[in-house]
Amino acid sequence: MKRFVAIAILLVFIFSSFKWIDDFAALYPVYWPKPTYDFSKNKFSKEKVELGRKLFYDPIFSKNNKISCASCHSPYSSFAHIDHALSHGIDDSIGTRNAPVLINLAWQKYFMWDGSILNLDKQALTPITHPREMGESMNHVISKLQQSNVYPILFSKIYGDSLIKEDRVLKCITQFLISLVSCHSKYDSVMNHTASFTKQEQNGYVLFKRNCAACHQEPLFTNNQFSKNELAVNTSLLDFGRMNFTDDRKDSLLFKVPTLRNIEYSYPYMHDGRFTKLGDVLNHYVSIKPSVHNTKALQKGMKLSSNEKIDIIAFLLTLSDRNFIFNEEHLYPK
Repeated sequence: MKRFVAIAILLVFIFSSFKWIDDFAALYPVYWPKPTYDFSKNKFSKEKVELGRKLFYDPIFSKNNKISCASCHSPYSSFAHIDHALSHGIDDSIGTRNAPVLINLAWQKYFMWDGSILNLDKQALTPITHPREMGESMNHVISKLQQSNVYPILFSKIYGDSLIKEDRVLKCITQFLISLVSCHSKYDSVMNHTASFTKQEQNGYVLFKRNCAACHQEPLFTNNQFSKNELAVNTSLLDFGRMNFTDDRKDSLLFKVPTLRNIEYSYPYMHDGRFTKLGDVLNHYVSIKPSVHNTKALQKGMKLSSNEKIDIIAFLLTLSDRNFIFNEEHLYPK
């Protein structure tokens, strides 16, 4: 009997230790690749997700207590920023880049347009401490959180004590971010054989695979690498992309390849938000003259008729995940 009880306790322990794996795996299709995020250092937990959600929407992280993470990453735009080409911060300050979408981050190795952040658990530090974004210090943020009437209680429920530390705060924010998995678009239904493309969408899909898939690889619609988009340098920003971070001339004008999922909702486009329409983006790529000096995917050029551009856009709209965009679990916590 004692042996049976010991085995039962062991099984319960094993199940509880690995339950977080099943909880996260339930968020994405079985045919997707395995996430690259290291869950062993921050086990997935619905309680942490909810706390991270509350932190994400709280302006307490900004110097003037008016700017939250959601100020630049709205759930209705796939957690991007659509009312300005460039991100806006405290005191109406203007940033240097367009705020990217925050979806399917558990599959990404690099963060920010230049890939300057390699650890998602540390990513939030950059906007929090940037003088043109939140303009705060983590020490002051921790002090404000510790003095609140709510947060010590919430942290105590998860960690067993009310001590609020930087790594706990950042990891809870990460938990909410990695829960933002978008995988229920029409495209996904077609891949699951529960829907079919229209003739126009199918033609657009064929054209997309021929012209765009080298960088925007299925099923995440990004290769998580860096590429030149062959845009002229914005003279007001003088942003040279990854070279700003690596200081290597070979990285000049390399920017992270963004996901195309929910592209319908995440305009304006490109690192500096210069395009507001998908048609403008396609027109730009079609205008690039073939050259060995172009990034490899663009060396042959892209020849598309007006109707073919429309077909590609029709396909891109199948990547819209309305269930995700209007998911109440992602909105401001009640």
